Formats: sequence, structure tokens, C-alpha cells
Amino acid sequence: MINSKTKLLGLIGHPVEHSLSPVMHNRALKDKNLNYVYLAFDVHPNKLKYVVDGAKALGTFKGFNVTVPYKVEVINYLDKLDREAQLIGAVNTVKIEDSIATGYNTDGLGARMALEEEIGKVKGKDILIVGAGGAARAVAFELAKDNNITVVNRTVERAKLLAEEIWRKLNRKVNYGDLKVDLRDYHILIHATPVGMYPHVNVKPVIDLEGIPRDMVVMDLIYNPRETALLREAKKRGAKTINGIGMLVYQGALAFEIWTGVKPDVEVMRRAVESCLLQS
Repeated sequence: MINSKTKLLGLIGHPVEHSLSPVMHNRALKDKNLNYVYLAFDVHPNKLKYVVDGAKALGTFKGFNVTVPYKVEVINYLDKLDREAQLIGAVNTVKIEDSIATGYNTDGLGARMALEEEIGKVKGKDILIVGAGGAARAVAFELAKDNNITVVNRTVERAKLLAEEIWRKLNRKVNYGDLKVDLRDYHILIHATPVGMYPHVNVKPVIDLEGIPRDMVVMDLIYNPRETALLREAKKRGAKTINGIGMLVYQGALAFEIWTGVKPDVEVMRRAVESCLLQS
């Protein structure tokens, strides 16, 4: 029940109407009997600074998630970054305490947890990451710690800059290139662009799956729809497919604990997301 002591959490991005984070977090908050409410805020371009400053000024606003297109830009308006967010150069979680906004990034670890839940320990693998935006950065930095990473992007320069940054910060070599790749060279493909996200569900995938090995793992960070055009095509060709629900849940669970100090029940969060997707 919302009352005068209810604390506020939220999501900021543009657009946000597709997001299931409010459903997931509010179910988890209720499960733990915490007096919080989680809302989604569609923040238009050029308004981000005002939103962050306003959140800091409100004593009841305890934190928020950040989604596209603001995961990198939001850093300009925060007071502090934790080590992982500083390393990655992107933020998906902000905690507000005593009007100080601290940025975190739970995307990379959330993606690893989701991937390893499905296929076991991911170490020493040849991994192709499609995209060079905020989510791709987090996943690339996390998995480059103990795997061989290649980043490809429509704009090759962005992939190159990300590869060079990982080399500079982690001393780990990362290959890069355009979207024309031989998929036989990789164990895992991770799609980290918004192409195929609801409502544009029938858009052609950015990567051609011609020649994909049958034992390849294809992960799409998109969770709505549950099965993107990319995953449908990969499944037809015999690949193991993983949607973005697991990453959504695990990155959310990590953020939940940052804000509240309480570990949520990830199965409660997962059921909330899957139930909502089944109804859509």
C-alpha cells in the first residue's frame, strides 16, 4: 500500500513503454514486503540532466535504472561511479543516498549469469558481440576478462573504439569489424542492439546467419518479444537460443540489492516477466 513513507524507484529512458521492469520490480518488492514503488519515466532528449537533478532533490527517490539511449550520457550528471561502471563507461543503475547519485553497471554480470545459467561456465570461448552501444559495452567488458571477444557493428569505428578501450583498461585484445563475419569462427553470438525489439518485431536481423554452426549458442539481449526474428532464424538452423529474459532478471536482481540491501527472489522476478509476456 502506497503511503507517505513509500520510497520511489524507477526507470528512465526513451522510449520506455515496452519495459517490463516495473512489473518485475514491483512484484519483487511486494514479495519482500518493502515499502517501495517502481515506475517508468519516458525522458525526452535534452531533459536528462533535469530528471537526474530532480531525483536527487527528492528525498523519497532512492534510485533508478537507465535504459537506451542514456546509459552513457547519464554519467555526465552523476556524482560518483563504482569501479565497474567507471571501467565500462556506461551506467544502468543509479543509487541516490543523501542527494548523492552513484552510478553502477549490472548489465555485464547480469548477462554472464544468464548465459552461464543456460550453458555452464563461460571461459576461453570465442564470442561474437553484435553492437557497440551501452549494453554491448557492458557485456564486452565482462566477458573479455576470460574469453576471446570480437565486436562487430554497422559503424566499424564504434567497434574499433570499444576494442581499443578494452585493451587499454583490461589489457585484453579484442578483435573488431563490420557485420560481414564467418560465424564458424565462434562458439557464442550475442546480439546487443535494439533491432528487433517491440514494436518493430519483424525487422530483418542485422547479422546474416548463413553458415551458422549447429552447435552455436545465440543470445539476444532483447526480451520483448520473447523470440526475436534473429532467434527464430537461429533456432531453424539448429543453434541453441537464449532470449533476454534471464539478463533482465539478473541485472534487475543486482540493482534491487544495490538499492534496498535485500536479495530478491529471482524466480519471483522471472515469473512476473514471463507472465506479462504471455499476456501480450
